[in-house]
Amino acid sequence: MRHRIMLGFTLLLALTAVLALPWFALQEARRQAYNITGEIAMGLARDVLHRANETSRQSLVAFQRMQKVATAPCSSAAVAVMQQLDLTSTYIQAVGYAHDGQVLCSSMASVPIRLGAPAFYTARGYAIYADVTLLEAGHTPLLALGGGDFFVVIHRDLPLDTWTTVPGVSLAVFHLDRPVGQGPLLAHGDVSPSWAAHVASQTAGSTFTDAKHLVAVLRSQEFRLSAVAAVPIGYMHARERDIALRLVPGGILAGIAVAATILLLARQQRSLAAALKYALRRDEFYLQYQPIIDLASGHCVGAEALLRWRRPNGESIGPDLFIPVAEQTGIITRLTERVLELIQADTGAFLARAPHFHIALNVAAKDFQSGRIVPMLDRFLERSGAAPSNLTVEITERTVVDLEKARGVLLQLRARGIAVSLDDFGTGYSSLSYLEALDVDHLKIDRSFIEAIGTRAPTSQVVQHIIAMARTLKLCMVAEGVESQAQADFLETHGVQYAQGWLFGKPMAFNELTETYRMWEPPKVRSGERSHRE
Repeated sequence: MRHRIMLGFTLLLALTAVLALPWFALQEARRQAYNITGEIAMGLARDVLHRANETSRQSLVAFQRMQKVATAPCSSAAVAVMQQLDLTSTYIQAVGYAHDGQVLCSSMASVPIRLGAPAFYTARGYAIYADVTLLEAGHTPLLALGGGDFFVVIHRDLPLDTWTTVPGVSLAVFHLDRPVGQGPLLAHGDVSPSWAAHVASQTAGSTFTDAKHLVAVLRSQEFRLSAVAAVPIGYMHARERDIALRLVPGGILAGIAVAATILLLARQQRSLAAALKYALRRDEFYLQYQPIIDLASGHCVGAEALLRWRRPNGESIGPDLFIPVAEQTGIITRLTERVLELIQADTGAFLARAPHFHIALNVAAKDFQSGRIVPMLDRFLERSGAAPSNLTVEITERTVVDLEKARGVLLQLRARGIAVSLDDFGTGYSSLSYLEALDVDHLKIDRSFIEAIGTRAPTSQVVQHIIAMARTLKLCMVAEGVESQAQADFLETHGVQYAQGWLFGKPMAFNELTETYRMWEPPKVRSGERSHRE
């Protein structure tokens, strides 16, 4: 059943990769097409707004100039100023003077101008005439801005006269003082009335889409104006197709590659799981023991049992590869049982004769949290004749999934006299309160902090904090990965009791360990510290 679930999950993961990566590629194509089209639309809106702002500036300058001749607004001198403004302004088509709605004079003296009624007034009091005509030029509608009795005439197309290679672009200028229902002040192309609501609500540049266009809106920081540029939605879709033709095939290939990798890894894992079961039947596992040294006396007080796997062809497979597979496939309990069998076979009657010597063994989360490790150790002690003091169970922070369950197992082990050590301490999220709640016997300081001793690495100070924390809780400490005498001296000076590492000996067979290291009686318990054998 478990195999079927894992197989189904693997196939689902592979299928997800095949489908997801092309989908992500398509989404990326859409995103890029939107951004490209949005940049085009925003660039056009920026150009239109620049022209609209400049038109407004030129109009204000014209009103200021005309105020100087306001006492004789239609004199030859005033008309001369009007004509000069007309000639020198790029956006103004005519300058004139009107009273009571009647144009009395202008820079186009021979061409009658009809202003009509103002469409609306701006917040600054300027009148906007939306339907201005030059009577001799037919009914071409123009725009006029009135300041007092003076006015300037503007061609509707000039502020919108921007250049683009994109077909079907629509442009508009909205005046924010004009009622929303009256639409834009200037417009070219297919301008939707619904855009007015977006224009009124935007305070900065933005883009949005409707059924026909991608629309960019840009508000003036100087005048009550907003420019709008709209690119046909079909242009964006065409860009999307072009980009998708480049990205989606790559996404498909990447999806297939990821799926193939997932299936290959799953196959390897299944193969490794099958090989693990076969190795258990063929006795391909063995133990090596790394000595644990009392720093004060220099004597060996124990050893950590390290599981090794050598295939019949001589290939060695590291525990970092097979332990995770064993945990995922449920084989880990059988491996734990095999470790205890190997310890018994290796040590023989030695442990029964040396109650002060201990073997430290790593216990997986599944075996510890379930409590299965307790009867397994009971059977080992009964078969081997060893004392509970001969064993130390090593767990990691990852092992403690449920703190309450873990504390229950810890109490059972300590009631039997079996010590518990928290391994690789400092690499997770342990705190003082966490350690107090867990109530272990030993702390093993991770090798990464030991390596930093005597260096300028940021972690060089961490080891002292860990030591201080352990001393506060009166816990014994074991430093792993000690490779130099300077490290050993530092640790002993700072109160660390035990150490292991290549300085004292590499992992070795148990008979080599007993030949190399002299057994000894335990030293006197240090004042104020919990003995690892109590």
